[in-house]
Amino acid sequence: MTVASTARTAPACRLPAIALVGRPNVGKSTLFNRLIGQRKAIVHDLPGVTRDRNYGEAQWKGKRFRLIDTGGLVSDAGGKLEQTIQQQTRRAVEEADALLLMLDGKEGLNPNDREAADFLRRSGKPVFFAVNKIDSPRREDNLYEFYRLGESRLFAISAEHGLGVAELMEAVTASLPAAEESAAPDEAAEPVRIAVVGRPNVGKSTLINRLVGFERSVVDAAPGTTRDAIDSPFSLNGEPGVLVDTAGIRRKSRVSDRLEYFTIRRSLRSVDRGDLVIHVIDGPEGVTDQDAQILSYAHDRGKAILLAVNKWDRMEAQGADPEAYRRQVYERLPFLEFAPVVLIAAATGFGIRKMLATARAVLADYRRQVPTSVFNQALQSSVKAHAAPFSRGRPVKFYYGTQTGKAPPTFTLFVNAPGSVTEDYRRYLINQFRRALGFSLVPVRLILRARREASRGTGRTRPPSRGRSG
Repeated sequence: MTVASTARTAPACRLPAIALVGRPNVGKSTLFNRLIGQRKAIVHDLPGVTRDRNYGEAQWKGKRFRLIDTGGLVSDAGGKLEQTIQQQTRRAVEEADALLLMLDGKEGLNPNDREAADFLRRSGKPVFFAVNKIDSPRREDNLYEFYRLGESRLFAISAEHGLGVAELMEAVTASLPAAEESAAPDEAAEPVRIAVVGRPNVGKSTLINRLVGFERSVVDAAPGTTRDAIDSPFSLNGEPGVLVDTAGIRRKSRVSDRLEYFTIRRSLRSVDRGDLVIHVIDGPEGVTDQDAQILSYAHDRGKAILLAVNKWDRMEAQGADPEAYRRQVYERLPFLEFAPVVLIAAATGFGIRKMLATARAVLADYRRQVPTSVFNQALQSSVKAHAAPFSRGRPVKFYYGTQTGKAPPTFTLFVNAPGSVTEDYRRYLINQFRRALGFSLVPVRLILRARREASRGTGRTRPPSRGRSG
């Protein structure tokens, strides 16, 4: 099954691209982070940390370009995972307009360097040779052995300290074609960001690959294959978007090294970046405590959430009942009674179209604005049907309200005694607004404020209560 009519790769980026290529642990990710101006790629001494292609946008003296960080390019990729990483690197070479071969000036020339150089030259694209880790006069002599690669111009750099990077980038950017300007009026619109999150090995990367139509992310049976948060261009019913594939989030007690710590930080940061969070649940295993923790983090930040139960083909073969399974999900996640549950099999494509249709409906609710008059009708009807409990013998009065925010929908209510509104009554109002205003698929936040007139004569205004979502 394909989903090209519903989800397809967005049009190719109009910026020229530079691919960073080389053996593992030569400093590609360090240079990538320096050029884009942020620590997007994980940097660690362990070889093979970068596994997928990682994209970033950078500029040099006003010239904008895309930068592609890649996994290590080696000739002896024996295992399936290593072979897949090599395929990712080769795709980056195909996409790029210029190639930057990173070499390790500390370890010296390696036979794989010669094979990489020959491979890049066969592409017919401009190739630049950067000898990294030349950060002291003692190491400058290490540069000369790399002339055996047959290149007349080598760039001695230190990606960590920035030495020699300016001269390198002057040459590389001069070889790039001009960026193509788009006349589309919505080109500058901020794309919708969909973060795909969940525990390790539940099928996140398989789902990403299914949606964009090719192997964008490395997929392997070993948990934790994805380490960086990977952005993929995407189109949702014609609307430009970005899919963010994140590393699986494990319990903190299982974080045994610094690499895993940074992986978790980037995963949670991807939740923060997403407009919609698609949380992938392992169908056979069901909702775990770790799933609840991840989703609680997303809910606390007011994210739109869609629960995708993966591997449903296995569950169906076992005779599982869809509605009974959904009830079990909500029993484990009572704070997400609004979040839709869709049943999918990312490996086969089952349920993907329905998931995308649901995602569009969730995002429409998440970004919708209702007229103030319509909201106040719903407010007065709700209060009339069930009045708030008395406060110190006096009734709690709701004067009026208005929508003061979207994504998530946020409503400010003006009340005579905000602090006297109980949590139960707040939840009652949220549920009423969901039904009356059509926000059944997204979190709703309420902010209670004291009406200004209620404080006249005292010279003070009462501070607003904190807004909460449900």
